[in-house]
Amino acid sequence: MRKSTVPAAPNIQVIERMFTLIDVLASKEEAISLKEISEKTGLHPSTAHRILNDLGVGRFVDRPEAGSYRLGMRLLELGNLVKGRLNVRDVALQPMRELHKLTQQPVNLSMRQGDEIVYVERAFSERSGMQVVRAIGGRAPLHLTSVGKLFLALDDPPKIRAYATRTGLSGQTRNSITQLPVLERELAKARQNGVARDNEELELGVRCMASGIYDDQGQLVAGLSISSPADRLDESWLSKLQMTTQEISRSLGFKGNPSRL
Repeated sequence: MRKSTVPAAPNIQVIERMFTLIDVLASKEEAISLKEISEKTGLHPSTAHRILNDLGVGRFVDRPEAGSYRLGMRLLELGNLVKGRLNVRDVALQPMRELHKLTQQPVNLSMRQGDEIVYVERAFSERSGMQVVRAIGGRAPLHLTSVGKLFLALDDPPKIRAYATRTGLSGQTRNSITQLPVLERELAKARQNGVARDNEELELGVRCMASGIYDDQGQLVAGLSISSPADRLDESWLSKLQMTTQEISRSLGFKGNPSRL
């Protein structure tokens, strides 16, 4: 994984103080008094007051009543702009490449569209020894893929039964899950473990493990999977996979615990 770096402090003192004030305001849900802000930041009350007033002009800080402050709506507006520009594929691509370097196996980014998984990105090389059958843009049934099972595991029982009725749970290999009770047990394991697997269910000779990617609302928006020849799947990859999906989820604003669905 990429090495973490500590951001350098701003060169301009007033900007550094502004960041400190915003961090203190962000640490509280309710408005904070100027006295408490001064104590937490170590800034003289007059200095904190002056900077907070300037932030108020730009609507970065609100003053609900005299002598108290909270974060302003301008930060929400800017945050929504950033969120709207975030693209799962763009955020995931570099971590996917780093995971591929560690495992030397194809790493796939997939999203749900209806009753299918769509492959939106892949990191792989010829050295993996695997033939990539499904290209970017390819589709596969939810119940036959590891990422698809992550999405199905979030559905309630009536929705899962409706999916089974619509699709007929058709299979593609002798290992494919084609019976609803078997699928329900598989999804229960995915809920318990927070990961899902494909045991040669989509393609003979290929096994996969998958972990989910979550957005700032805690919604499962995509999944990352490692594909490998069936006899070479290494269980030690699972922790690396989960670390990668956690990194991507954090980049999308997720702050929860993705270890359980």
